[in-house]
Amino acid sequence: MKTLLLLLSFLVVSTAFAQESNEKKIKLGTYYFAGWAGKNAKDDGTPENAWAKGMPGNATKKLVTEYSDRMPPWGWRDDAPGMMEHQIDLAADHGISFFSFCWYWFDNRGSINKEAINTSRLHLAMQRFMKAENNHRMEFSILVANHGGFEIIGTQAWKDAADCWIELFKHPRYLKVNGKPLVTIFSPQTVDAEGVAYLQQAAQKAGFPGVDLACCGEGDPKIFSFRTRYNVIPGYGKPDEEHPYSELVLAHAKEWRGTPQQPCIPEATVSWDARARGTKSWYYTGSTPEAFDIFLTWMVQWMDEHPEQVNQDRLAIVCAWNELDEGSILVPTRKDPDGKYLKVIKRIVYGK
Repeated sequence: MKTLLLLLSFLVVSTAFAQESNEKKIKLGTYYFAGWAGKNAKDDGTPENAWAKGMPGNATKKLVTEYSDRMPPWGWRDDAPGMMEHQIDLAADHGISFFSFCWYWFDNRGSINKEAINTSRLHLAMQRFMKAENNHRMEFSILVANHGGFEIIGTQAWKDAADCWIELFKHPRYLKVNGKPLVTIFSPQTVDAEGVAYLQQAAQKAGFPGVDLACCGEGDPKIFSFRTRYNVIPGYGKPDEEHPYSELVLAHAKEWRGTPQQPCIPEATVSWDARARGTKSWYYTGSTPEAFDIFLTWMVQWMDEHPEQVNQDRLAIVCAWNELDEGSILVPTRKDPDGKYLKVIKRIVYGK
């Protein structure tokens, strides 16, 4: 009897160890939008804005009232003490290797405003990640927004931004490819070549072999080491119009293309429906955990069949961890209380 109990104990321990030591089939990250902190501009105490009381900065009336099934189990805010640690555990437990935090320039199209950059509610989640006691379980990188409202224009502005990023690179959990910190640029069209040259030089002075830049869309291979996307919305800016999720999947799959000189970091999305924030564009229905599973399985199959088009670390990314108002959501919600989308991630990453 004792022998049987010892054998059973050994099997339990061995199984647990095997599960923990399983290699990941891909190194998958997810974009993290930190708009769920700070005070909402509509929180003014008036009866018509009662919905906004205690709401984070990017919450809208439509989101809170008409799309309440998108609320995570912890509520609309993600800035409570311990919340980042909880999200790190949740992501790491399901095979996610890194968060790519949206990074914003201040002031728009102007010179650097360090105080605004350092105190922005949009950077709070990243700052909390950097201080989290369990951040050894994941890595992080930045997605430089560089779009309307946060555009970096001119050589000096890009140099000043580079100085900010160098400080982030020094964090031990910053994501690196062959020792080079990875930075993704959302809108690469206005990237300044001289500013990028300065970034490379500054990184080398700081002890790194350089910086790998990834462009969302098309970018000069002499500047950008990788190509990727944030998401692909064929009908962005067009009147609201319902489309099937399958169209969104196909639009993303067309962007899975790279070269040995500029590998692709393939991107997939949970869905897209930005009506909650009033954005005019097509919206997509039919995203289910089963459909998402097929989408990610296809992405990994593409990576397997085109090793010359992806990097050696097999980096890939999903939009998004918590784009609650855009309907691209991996975290558990009222609609997905059991976290079925995260369970898909875990199965795909570990190939089970």
